[in-house]
Amino acid sequence: MNEADARATLLVRAWETAPTGSVPWSDEDRAWASRAAARAEGEQAPPEAYIAARARLALGRIAEREPAAPRALRALRWRPWIAWALAAISLVLGLATDAFGASREVNLLAPPLLALMVWNLAVYVASLFRRVAGRSVAGPLVRLAAPLPGRLARLGAPALGSQGAGKGAASALARFAGEWTRASGRLQAGRVARTLHLSAIAFALGALAGMYLRGLAFEYRAGWESTFLDAEQVRAILGVVLGPASALTGIGLPDAAALQAMRLPGPGAEAAPWVHLYALTATLVVVLPRLALAARELAIERRLAARFPLPLDEPYFSTLARSHRGEATTVLVLPCNHRPSPAARQALCELASRLFGPATRIELLDAVAYGDEEQAGARLRAAIERPGASGPAPGTTAAVFALVSAIATPEPETHGAFVDSMAAARPAGVPLVALVDESAFVARFGDDPTASRRREERRAAWRRMLAAQGHATAFVDLERAEPGAAERELGEALALAARSPSPAPAAR
Repeated sequence: MNEADARATLLVRAWETAPTGSVPWSDEDRAWASRAAARAEGEQAPPEAYIAARARLALGRIAEREPAAPRALRALRWRPWIAWALAAISLVLGLATDAFGASREVNLLAPPLLALMVWNLAVYVASLFRRVAGRSVAGPLVRLAAPLPGRLARLGAPALGSQGAGKGAASALARFAGEWTRASGRLQAGRVARTLHLSAIAFALGALAGMYLRGLAFEYRAGWESTFLDAEQVRAILGVVLGPASALTGIGLPDAAALQAMRLPGPGAEAAPWVHLYALTATLVVVLPRLALAARELAIERRLAARFPLPLDEPYFSTLARSHRGEATTVLVLPCNHRPSPAARQALCELASRLFGPATRIELLDAVAYGDEEQAGARLRAAIERPGASGPAPGTTAAVFALVSAIATPEPETHGAFVDSMAAARPAGVPLVALVDESAFVARFGDDPTASRRREERRAAWRRMLAAQGHATAFVDLERAEPGAAERELGEALALAARSPSPAPAAR
């Protein structure tokens, strides 16, 4: 899908994963958008085409109910005039730069635009070093500027709320701005890099034009001076620096005797030939390489804008694709020394339906007893490979949840081993999330400020242990959580698990 469709898709996702009732969008609206997109694209449409069409249709209905939504989309669009405005400013600054300085002498060893050429050479070397080292090609200035549109849009979220958007809508739009900033990072970095390349070209051309304009009104003389170098050494240096320009223009370089006669504070020589040589050298060092780099970034930008790399394997998108194809799927849940209540089981079923589609089936396996944590992988593998009514058919497992209770203190030797064993046994490409059920914890300690602080401390302990082992974690009170909030918490953990490589078992 293209950039505009990807941006609309992320906005619709933020809208549909907002807490229930916080935005004007219902399950009936979701179903309508899916049916309308299926009719428009057909049953055999590829997932990206169906998801993009659904987002366009849903966005139309969302915009009717919440005018702040299309404003948020417009706020995050790239504005091409920014590049041209910065280039124009750079051109003016270049024209205003006095490359010769106050003196009317051109020092051949400290020529006009020397700092500009050295700076650009340093930029090229740093870029080459980052590429060889396998780091991001974008420099620190590009990385700093690329997220600015999204950050400005997030700062504008309260203003959107004051213009008629409710608190829930403002929160959803702010979340959309953050997600778009992350998703479009490479594209925006390329645009910023292209803008900087064009600005550098404009500044160099402006400085060259200013140099020639001043040369029309004033007479400049060329010479050199040095504490350590003699005329022969200066000739060798000039041959390296100005040799290509001399070969292209036919302007010859003087010999050592002529250079000795140009030594300051003598009268020097006519500066025009040297100005021509340094102007062409600046063009070769600054203008042409920057032009090539800008063209490269433009090609990458157009490719990314036409085929935006949206991660369609994330649960939200894969659910839409499976629903469009009418595929049934299974979510496997293996508890560790924990028996979820009937209400928690029902909540698990509803969460799976919201996350993976209405045809999703929950397979709640018998709990692993204390001391048998290392057997979790074998239990999971047996459930996956068991076809028929008692288990999922091969290849239909959408996700695996390692269910633990927040009432327990996290221990790497037990809970860590349990999750590691499951991670090693799950099918390739199937996300695994450690789902911490907070139902029993809230039932025992309540939800007063003291209990809430204790709950956060317990979350931090679970998060530290599981993050150290490379596992995504979600915290949900399965008996009491608001469905939309629980869906968002678990959906974010699933997306993180889908992006992360399979962790290696931690040493214990």
